Amino acid sequence: MGDRSLEDNAKILKLLGDKTRLAMLGLLMINECCVCEFVDIFKMSQPAISQHLRKLKDAGLVKENRRGQWIIYSLNRENAFFPMVRDVLKHVPSQEEKFIWLEQQGLRISCD
Repeated sequence: MGDRSLEDNAKILKLLGDKTRLAMLGLLMINECCVCEFVDIFKMSQPAISQHLRKLKDAGLVKENRRGQWIIYSLNRENAFFPMVRDVLKHVPSQEEKFIWLEQQGLRISCD
């Protein structure tokens, strides 16, 4: 932790200061997600979701894996800031009910 600057830490905390991104990371702590699932969960447009994911990806907090035409997002647990993110998420309500809702709606991994 000593080699990360105050500015770097502040950038990560600023990313986590957005409730949508914070919830996305909470979801990704549980399971990987496709953009289409985030669109359904947050009732936001695909471009808006992609913008949030791009910011998280640019910071190295999430990684993407292409499966056919779909991109699946997961937490980058090797990122130097992952321990801080994990600690912050301990203070955030679990996002598990969002996965349950997706499954009830038949929308879980709807892009497969």
